[in-house]
Amino acid sequence: MTEKKYQDRITDIGPPDYHDFLPPVVKDNYGQWKYHEILEPGVLVHVAESGAELYTVRVGGTRVMSVDHIREICDIADKYCDGHLRFTTRNNVEFLVSDKSKLEPLKKDLKSRGNKFPIGGTGAGITNIVHTQGWLHCHTPAIDASGVVKAVMDDLFDYFTSMKLPAQVRISLACCLNMCGAVHCSDISILGIHRKPPLVEDNRLDAVCEVPLAIAACPTAAIKPAKKTIEGKEVKTVVVNEERCMFCGNCYTMCSAMPLADYEGDGIALWVGGKVSNSRTAPKFSKLAIPFLPNEPPRWPSTVKAIKKIVEAYAKGAQKYERIGEWIERIGWERFFDQAGITFTHQHIDDYRLAMTTWRTTTQFKW
Repeated sequence: MTEKKYQDRITDIGPPDYHDFLPPVVKDNYGQWKYHEILEPGVLVHVAESGAELYTVRVGGTRVMSVDHIREICDIADKYCDGHLRFTTRNNVEFLVSDKSKLEPLKKDLKSRGNKFPIGGTGAGITNIVHTQGWLHCHTPAIDASGVVKAVMDDLFDYFTSMKLPAQVRISLACCLNMCGAVHCSDISILGIHRKPPLVEDNRLDAVCEVPLAIAACPTAAIKPAKKTIEGKEVKTVVVNEERCMFCGNCYTMCSAMPLADYEGDGIALWVGGKVSNSRTAPKFSKLAIPFLPNEPPRWPSTVKAIKKIVEAYAKGAQKYERIGEWIERIGWERFFDQAGITFTHQHIDDYRLAMTTWRTTTQFKW
């Protein structure tokens, strides 16, 4: 690497400068963009102070893509975009078109491929669901990720390809409470939950695990060493204090003889009302809506039905530009539960010891 900007680098390890991969129109107008607008669902235009235009066509993508699929995406970008495209943080693919004459041919080409590259995910609609790894890669999931996302988006597809909602709706999925999917600030959050403590496989634990590591991994000190006699032989193992266990899966991370997955105990909780945006109102955390839905592969009908009902109630009752959390706060949680067909349960009562700062202490209800 002989370029001046790389001269002080000690090694060639690490990513190259991202400026090297920007389209020429972006390089020429870097930091000098005047405005952008959405021309239609999935199609945007950015206009620079120089008058230069960059058109973006956003299509829905998947988090897990085959090599053949990626090659097809690259072939499209080579044909219409001089090879330039980008992936969004929500697994969408954006084709960057600097030549306006290629915009319509690109859209026509994408539509000719069926629903493989659906155009949408912008403005007052539902964009792609960002999600974790699920059963495909993660070792502690309570639910699948890609399967649930596919089932939900199949039913909400019309909201992806249009902009007929009051405002944008961001849906996220995390397949367990460790929540690497960051669902704590989403309009609708799909959260996989474990409800049973890990199963301790006493007969093989000492052979495959280092007992001190499994004990140290528990954040609530729910695990302690123990000895048991199995088939006349004393073995080292552990016992779990079920009252202290918070089903995080840390022990299984360190010890494969303490599996956490359970068909009946694992399921889905739905949270609503979160957002990251600071416009109109401050950012909000998601709050519990439905404490448990069963794990129902391959199509998860109960989860899909519940989410669609929430979205349709929001679409019918919210004012323009209101996010789901803002709509709920305006009409009141009581009315939201009624319109979304949600039953109030004891799980909705916040019993965290520092929760007094979040309790609603007023006697005024919005019925």
